[in-house]
Amino acid sequence: MCLRVCAVHSGKMVGSLDRKRVELAEKLRLVLAAHATGPGESAQAAAAGTPLIRRAAKKVVAGPTGSLSGELLDALLAAGNKGLECGYADELKLSLLISDAVLTQRKNSRAGWRLRARTLEAMGDEPATIAAYERYLALTEEDGFGVAPRIAGLHSAGEQQDELLTLLERGCPQASVYADGPATDIWAEGVALHEAGDRAGAEARLIGALLAMRGDDSPVTDLQVSIGQYLDLRLAHGGPLEETRQLAALYGEMRRNRQRGPVPDPTFGDVTWLTLGEFRNQIAGKSICLIANSQSVGRGSMGPEIDAYDLVVRFNSYKIDAPATGRRTDIHTSIHKHGFNWDQQVTTRLIFGGLSGDWKNSLRNRLVPGAQTYVNDESLRWPLRNIGRVGNDTWPAIPTTGFNMLWLLDFLDASPKLDLIGFDFYESGAYRLKDAMKMPITSVHEYTSEKAWVMERAQSVTDTRISLR
Repeated sequence: MCLRVCAVHSGKMVGSLDRKRVELAEKLRLVLAAHATGPGESAQAAAAGTPLIRRAAKKVVAGPTGSLSGELLDALLAAGNKGLECGYADELKLSLLISDAVLTQRKNSRAGWRLRARTLEAMGDEPATIAAYERYLALTEEDGFGVAPRIAGLHSAGEQQDELLTLLERGCPQASVYADGPATDIWAEGVALHEAGDRAGAEARLIGALLAMRGDDSPVTDLQVSIGQYLDLRLAHGGPLEETRQLAALYGEMRRNRQRGPVPDPTFGDVTWLTLGEFRNQIAGKSICLIANSQSVGRGSMGPEIDAYDLVVRFNSYKIDAPATGRRTDIHTSIHKHGFNWDQQVTTRLIFGGLSGDWKNSLRNRLVPGAQTYVNDESLRWPLRNIGRVGNDTWPAIPTTGFNMLWLLDFLDASPKLDLIGFDFYESGAYRLKDAMKMPITSVHEYTSEKAWVMERAQSVTDTRISLR
């Protein structure tokens, strides 16, 4: 059934002018190609109409209604995430159907449960969202996507919403008369009475409509919007100031918690903010090695050599296995979107991000108090673009975390020894924390261009080490 719906949905989007829907159609085409070719053949090649390249067959996992190859699983999840990104009602239903299909075949799929939770959250089904997030969390060891704070935020927001509605009901007892009726009709009556100047009648019906929405288990997204509209009307026609302030405070906290979860330490644990100049002083005169998250590091034995450098830099979801990787991490550099290793003790944590607002929100949500002494300020937020002023015309791809860091160190030119260890640009495969290994090597980066940039500046190259100084 899921594949049939994917085929129908793909056909419906032919000729669409919506970029996100066009991208979803392409993902759905890859789903159908993966199903048609079966294990051992490339869905991308089939979809493109190029000759199929025979590969070793991927494992097929049996389920109650059939089988699901690894390639088909990846294609389904990619389509589900793209449908979620579209955000429209039909596409959200498609994403939910895809997550159900994945979980029918692989009941312990972390990616499947996370897709289901995020889709249900977008649809406003908060109890089911929390249940799906909790299932995901039970299956994972490293909460790199910040699911635990998400759950806590949803619980807190629900409590604040209940408190707000209780206050409204207590302040307007006559609203209960309308709490069992059709919420949409009662709301429309309330708005009409408000426009006619009947404040008491409007108040009772508007609050009654909110109570009816709660009783009908309306999507929390709809109820939240309606509460906001009610508060706007209340402010427009006046009311007890102190009570309105209390309601507004609860509403604001509810919205913030749904967006980002509760913040345990708004002071960031006495962290010291690091400017560009201060970071240069921190690394000046010191030997530095950057350790790739690659299998060539994980299979190696360079741990003692790595720990001999003055500063050891690791990235994102790095994994420690002392004989191979070394023990020390002095600087942890991460993209702001992922929360892997933010709890690991380091001297300096550099968090990169392209959009200032999203970057600030991630710092607020993900920084673990006491896990670092220094964190970069906005002068170091996106080195290649903001410091180097390298625009899309010169470098169109999104720079990786590793390349941003390497570019920054090369630009500052303050270290007598600057080595890259294990940088084979994923030719040997990824070597990361277990929960990050399921994440695909993203296509938004241009690894070929980054490799060319490195090799142009390399002073010496071996199988394991590239030296830039």
